[in-house]
Amino acid sequence: MRKQVWFVVLALLLVGMACSFGAGSETQGGAPTADTGSATQGPAATQSPVLFQDDFSSSSSGWDRTNYDDGSVTDYVDGGYHILVNADYASVWANPGISVADVSVETDAVIRGGVEDNEFGVICRYVDESNFYAGSISSDGFYAIVKIEDGEFGYVGSEGMQPSDLINLGDQVNRVRLDCVGSRLTLYVNGTELISASDSTFSSGDVGLYAGSFSTPGIDIYFDNFVAQRP
Repeated sequence: MRKQVWFVVLALLLVGMACSFGAGSETQGGAPTADTGSATQGPAATQSPVLFQDDFSSSSSGWDRTNYDDGSVTDYVDGGYHILVNADYASVWANPGISVADVSVETDAVIRGGVEDNEFGVICRYVDESNFYAGSISSDGFYAIVKIEDGEFGYVGSEGMQPSDLINLGDQVNRVRLDCVGSRLTLYVNGTELISASDSTFSSGDVGLYAGSFSTPGIDIYFDNFVAQRP
């Protein structure tokens, strides 16, 4: 997992990352209820649709547990997983460490702290810290397919984040899903398609969780019931 900070100077540019390891901090606020169980990864030889799933009931299921110098955190908490973004115009993410081409990735997500002007969701085709896709929504009702290419922040299929009344606002839980099939990227919220667009830059890679801030830091997003499966 890596962290990158994006500043707006004519365009959003990568300016750095910092990383240290340690325990996460507790946060306050509502959270979706986690089912009991543990992370599983389907054997490559089987045709099971599930490639990887995690309800985060075990803190040893393989996700990053990281504290950054600026106070950002990725860690297990309260039977789920949280990402705290403690810098402005920053993106923070975590990956379980698998590699897949075509995949459908989904999770429950809700804000637990910070302002509603935020973004959060799931990742597919994570090549490295400078190259991946993310399906992103916000607590104030916006969405986009994000593309990080060679460290530069952009969007697929739109000029920026777009509004939708399908997104649950505030501290209500949303089910976020991103399908990456061939060159087609499709973002869903709560079972309904928001946007579908084509981009063939990345063909395979890891999956993951993603959160970001804009002008106000302190964004704390709680995730649960993560699934990556064959489309």
